[in-house]
Amino acid sequence: MKTMLSFLLLISIPILISSEFILTESEQPQNDYVDTRTNILRPRTLKKRSIDTHGTDPLRELEIYGMKIDSKVTSRFAHNVITSRVVNRANVSKEAFFEIELPKTAFISNFSMTLDGVTYVGVVKEKEAAQKQYQQAVSQGQTAGLVKVSGRKMEKFKVSVNIGSTKKVTFELTYEELLKRNLGKYEMNIRVNPKQLVKHFQIDVHIFEPQGISFLDVNSTFQMNNLTSLVKKTLSGTKAHISFKPTLEQQRKCPDCHDTVLNGDFFVYYDVNRDLSAGSIQIVNGYFVHHFAPANLTRIPKNVVFVIDHSGSMSGKKMHQTNEALLKILADMHEQDHFAIIIFDHQHSIWKNTIFQATPANVAEAKKFVRTIRAAGGTNINDPMLEAVQLLDKAHRDKQLPERSVSMIILLTDGDPNSGESNPSKIQENVKTAVQDKYNVYALGFGYDVKFSFLEKMALENNGIARRIYEDSDAPLQLQGFYDEVANPLLLDIEILYPENAVSDLTQASFRQYYDGSEIVVAGRISDNSLQILTAEVNAQTAKKNLTLSADVNIPENIIQQQQYIFGDFTERLWAYLTIQQLLDQRVSAGADDKKNLTDEILSLSLKYNFVTSLTSMVVTKPEDTKDETFVADKPSDDARPERPRYFSPPASVPSASSTYVDSDPHFVISTNNHRDAVCFNIDGKPGSVLNLISDPHTGFVVNGQVIGYKKVEKNNELGTYFGKFGIVNSNMDVKLEVSTQVITLFHGEDKKVFPWSATASVTKQSFSISIVKERNLTLMMGDDATFVIVLHRVWKDHSLHRDFLGFYTLDSHRLSNMTHGLIGQFYHELNADISNIHPGLDEGKPDATMIVKGHTLRVTRGYQKDYRFDPKRGNNISCWFVHNNGEGFIDGTLTDYTVPSLFAQLHPIPKTVGEDPSL
Repeated sequence: MKTMLSFLLLISIPILISSEFILTESEQPQNDYVDTRTNILRPRTLKKRSIDTHGTDPLRELEIYGMKIDSKVTSRFAHNVITSRVVNRANVSKEAFFEIELPKTAFISNFSMTLDGVTYVGVVKEKEAAQKQYQQAVSQGQTAGLVKVSGRKMEKFKVSVNIGSTKKVTFELTYEELLKRNLGKYEMNIRVNPKQLVKHFQIDVHIFEPQGISFLDVNSTFQMNNLTSLVKKTLSGTKAHISFKPTLEQQRKCPDCHDTVLNGDFFVYYDVNRDLSAGSIQIVNGYFVHHFAPANLTRIPKNVVFVIDHSGSMSGKKMHQTNEALLKILADMHEQDHFAIIIFDHQHSIWKNTIFQATPANVAEAKKFVRTIRAAGGTNINDPMLEAVQLLDKAHRDKQLPERSVSMIILLTDGDPNSGESNPSKIQENVKTAVQDKYNVYALGFGYDVKFSFLEKMALENNGIARRIYEDSDAPLQLQGFYDEVANPLLLDIEILYPENAVSDLTQASFRQYYDGSEIVVAGRISDNSLQILTAEVNAQTAKKNLTLSADVNIPENIIQQQQYIFGDFTERLWAYLTIQQLLDQRVSAGADDKKNLTDEILSLSLKYNFVTSLTSMVVTKPEDTKDETFVADKPSDDARPERPRYFSPPASVPSASSTYVDSDPHFVISTNNHRDAVCFNIDGKPGSVLNLISDPHTGFVVNGQVIGYKKVEKNNELGTYFGKFGIVNSNMDVKLEVSTQVITLFHGEDKKVFPWSATASVTKQSFSISIVKERNLTLMMGDDATFVIVLHRVWKDHSLHRDFLGFYTLDSHRLSNMTHGLIGQFYHELNADISNIHPGLDEGKPDATMIVKGHTLRVTRGYQKDYRFDPKRGNNISCWFVHNNGEGFIDGTLTDYTVPSLFAQLHPIPKTVGEDPSL
């Protein structure tokens, strides 16, 4: 008689930390078990047909014969379904593991297993009841799950199942998340790692955005040279579709390999069209969602007090990284901003005892001070935080600060308080009493020696957020990245109003600030069934005046007629998701009575909408021949420590370049070693000169760039340069394109068209297409041959030094011939650069190394450059090995070999010689 085996999957809200299900029971020998990292179904043992498997795949006892990741995104709300189909080809029963990594910001909403034609569906239950079931299982000596923490942004879901010989099982996991706009784009991260070749593998993403999609891009960390050609993208106004279906051969690491190249992250980036309006409102079945992120606003000055821990525990690398980040943050401050620096150990001190305007002279003096900060002493957090509040209070009283400005305190610490007032609750109370809702408090916890929940509550109680800074080589970039999110306030005191008595159950509708690159989202329920038009009114303060915007939306009788892009009542589920997230934040700082009410409300919504949150668990029951057993996996809090990685790779937040490009002053960034790394170099071209970037005599394709210089040369400095104009020729298609910072001019045969950067436009011909995003970028597609993006950089017109300039990015070049050359084109062919002898360099934190490439041995330095495709203002950091001396030894010939007489001129052949070592 079969009994029932209950799988108790305690999966907490994926905001904080990840969990791993380790189920250890099996008839197979323990030493045959090989742990893996993500997205797999695996047996305990693997067998091969023979020792010589050249040209054939080894026979897997458990084979994943199909895996599909299907994502539908409607108005930023993503509904993701992962389906994995497995067959047991062994002649005995086998245990397999279904393991998936999903974003921490997502809620699991369904999990099912289909065995022998019967589907067993997960049920969400209250965690407390599920925990009693778990404790009972443990007391009976039954196997329980082991939880581990891993990664920064992902949560791990893992469960096992026993399947009979020749039987099949289908797993299906559904999760939902609201994509957050950050630094001007939405990002969807799909983690992929099947750990074996999969006959039918597919990622399918449908996006529907009523505002219109302004740009769409796909990237991955897979080591695939031809990823761009394998990803099919279509973009048409409000709709986009992305399909990735690599064949078995395309999945192989090499022609005779049985290992898959699918191991990493698949990223989708996009944004929507924006203007200065009240935003976009979508209504479905009585629920609405309102997205508000206006464009064309002037930034508001900010006043920042940096409160920096320099206690003994910060010594060494952490102190150096903090100083490095502070130097770059200070350099990025606008002159209208104000700042102060407080450092603390068991005591505290204020740099020059006041708050300063961020003039070049003051910033330079502050940088000198930051370079002198050293670590020593205990940790007194209470006193410097109260001092920061008093400093801002006095500056406002004395009218040192602009009336319309944003004041904030940014605390960075790596440990719990152990000097002065050391009671965390008392410190939180003191800070809240002092701030009195006047300022924003942002708390950054460096590493895992500080209790994150202490910082989180202190920040949330004072209009801020807390963020973990991970102890990694990219810690300075994590600090800068956080600062960039709050660096450019655009609106103050935003209040969004809807018809009184017509709507109910509103999520948060008033906000202290709106920052550039972010988005405000409000959702609610229409309670007046007779309402025909929903009106939204937005009141806010800009840098100079009060702002009122309004929008009217006709309430549709039926669901939006875009069924391919809609998943059920998406506005209602988005409302529930957003409500739960905001209630969880409120619960962190609530008192006992309020906390109970919030808990009840969160639990009720979680159970109603089948969301796995911090208060619920999912139970899956299936038949089993053995006795009843209960398995549990529960996610730890964000104070838990992740496992240390067992391998070296570039930090996740500082990727290597996935494309080859040139931007800024001009910095060339070349993707190498199958996109696993990058090499960069600068050139010192003369203003007015024209340099060849790409030249392919076979396709007749040419790209040249004209160099422009700074407006003037500062004392004791060299003249900085950019690219100010590009000329693109495809003689086979009879096309020429001239792109300057003012206009885009297209020549096609006898036709000539001129497009300003001030308008979004597109041109599609049989052999090529051009898409212009207003004041942002231009995408050029030469049929199936190549795809490029030109990024426009606007500079304040009265800037004393800088001019508007352009960047050039290669997205796809696989159809260009092996004769392609130029400063960029020569690197379209496979390029391997061997790095060795990594050692401390002249600059602390920037190691030097030896690179062997093209027969040359070069000294290179690890550093960072910017990729501006997604964020033209701030850019994303890209790690690379820097080649000195205008790329000498890395590029063929010398820089002068790439000079051409005019914008559309051809490049004369450059010998590809192997020279002597230019440097060591």
